Amino acid sequence: MTREIYRLEGVSYSYGRYPALRDVDLVVEEGESIAILGANGSGKSTLLKLLDGLIFPTEGTLLAFGRPVTEENLSGGFLAEFRKRIGFVFHEPDVQLFCPTVFDELSFGPLQLDLPVEEVKKRVSDLMGMLGLHSLRDRPPYTLSSGEKKKVALASVLTVNPDVLLMDEPTNGLDPRTQVWLFELIEALRGFNKTFIIATHDLSLVEDLTDRVVLLDEAHRVVADGDTVDILRDKDLLLRTNIIHEHPHRHGDVVHIHSHGPYAGHDEHE
Repeated sequence: MTREIYRLEGVSYSYGRYPALRDVDLVVEEGESIAILGANGSGKSTLLKLLDGLIFPTEGTLLAFGRPVTEENLSGGFLAEFRKRIGFVFHEPDVQLFCPTVFDELSFGPLQLDLPVEEVKKRVSDLMGMLGLHSLRDRPPYTLSSGEKKKVALASVLTVNPDVLLMDEPTNGLDPRTQVWLFELIEALRGFNKTFIIATHDLSLVEDLTDRVVLLDEAHRVVADGDTVDILRDKDLLLRTNIIHEHPHRHGDVVHIHSHGPYAGHDEHE
């Protein structure tokens, strides 16, 4: 029997007078792998920040593990459990990395949970071996490449061993080899019943690594929530929400229409 991780009912959020999310209803269960899909500015990153307790709903209710996620609750005893169970990999790793060395970066999270120092050292060493980071152990994070920074940011979350991984555009700035590494890592972690919620423009990641899509439109509302394959095959829906686009061009008397995105079509009209 699966457990409910999140429940959002009528959740809205505004930056001053500018709406970022409107009236979102969403239930996330343990072990799900969900893509948050939407055009730029649709509210994907805002939704992840709400789920991580970095901001709080302007309207509506947000529950995590059956408890309200409010500023008051996260200033009390619920905070330690919440931070232990939820990890957030930011869009830009420079926002996340602040320690003097990679080793310190990976140690920071578990030390905040008051784990024994020897256990922290073993956990960090094991994870460095798993992710191939031993050669970077004593490097300052600011000296790393963008791909290395992304690996370290992810590793710094994994050392806490969270139940839920929130990832904001995880393939952004990665070269093809590192993207493959990330896909393989996420696929392996899914085998441990982790819950993934990934905001992304990378439709290959959506297709390969998620079972469910929550689609936001440019009015900041959820307009679709369902099976990944079904949503990616709905060309009209993807065009309406600016996920894919199409353009016509002419060869003599024949007009070709190309759509760009998953399951893209090529139609001919004389």
